[in-house]
Amino acid sequence: MSKSHNRTELSELGEFGLIDHLTGNLKLKNPAVIKGVGDDTAVIDIGDSYLLATKDLLIEGIHFDLTYTPLKHLGYKAVVMNLSDIAAMNGTPEQILIGLAVSNRYSVEALSELYEGIYYACERYKVDMVGGDTTSSPSGMFLSITALGRVDKDKVVYRSTSKVNDLVCVSGDLGGAYMGLLVLEREKSVFKNDPTMQPDLRGHDYILERQLKPEPRFDILAELKKADIKPTAMIDISDGLASEILHICKNSKTGCNIYEDKIPIDTATAIMAEEFNIQPVTIAMNGGEDYELLFTISLSDHDKIKNIKGVTVIGHITDESSGVNLITRNGTAVQIQAQGWEHLRQKNRI
Repeated sequence: MSKSHNRTELSELGEFGLIDHLTGNLKLKNPAVIKGVGDDTAVIDIGDSYLLATKDLLIEGIHFDLTYTPLKHLGYKAVVMNLSDIAAMNGTPEQILIGLAVSNRYSVEALSELYEGIYYACERYKVDMVGGDTTSSPSGMFLSITALGRVDKDKVVYRSTSKVNDLVCVSGDLGGAYMGLLVLEREKSVFKNDPTMQPDLRGHDYILERQLKPEPRFDILAELKKADIKPTAMIDISDGLASEILHICKNSKTGCNIYEDKIPIDTATAIMAEEFNIQPVTIAMNGGEDYELLFTISLSDHDKIKNIKGVTVIGHITDESSGVNLITRNGTAVQIQAQGWEHLRQKNRI
């Protein structure tokens, strides 16, 4: 008689729980590896500086829908979302490698359009495409980008190094990318019900660009350097503000207070959230794909940071025992939980 085994579904763990489960006992074998799993990139000692390495995998039907995503935009976004990880380490991107699997429904012309977007991102951010692999897929497209970068050893910034009383800062504004996705999904539904209807995207340029053509915030890194500010911890916002501040606090063994009335939300995002009957702060906390920088700085740098356009102080780091809290407009402390989309907790994204 065969011995029965308990089966754990992937959905029980979610993406981050699965990563912790698979890598919890990982032991590094090479002394050159300074940081392995657990940050925006791996960090490897290459002598006079650190090599940064990161990878993202995009799957058709999970991460993108070609009903409303132009292939050129997809290629561009696939690159910049990896470059954003390099930015989160305070580094400079240098090379990418591409892994691509496609079914025979894709033409040469379609893939040329995809690569046009990839090359445009490389040109804009002075990155070299140095190799990769291409193969066939039984259905759809699988696109994987590996990005490599470099950072001076004394300039690298991790998630795990925030300290009590540090200020919590964010670049740009939050929630726009998710609202852009909801608009695109709405118009797709209208089209499916009536193919004679043309999508009505008028007046939504900002949030659509936030979804389809995000930008990594190397401009903010330049401003921080100019002001002589080195973040004490940093992460990019790919899964929502709630998820990312929890990463910083978990890795730094701290708590924090984030103030609802300080979270930057663009007017276009707020208006569209109201149209969808969603609280704007919910979108900012859990929407994801903004690719802004969330970082902490020393309290002594407050006078410097307040003069940098495009950066907002939204809270401060506290003792771990205080928990990770959102302070609402009426002064109530609400424990922050990561409720954004996780790949393995839901069947798909779109």
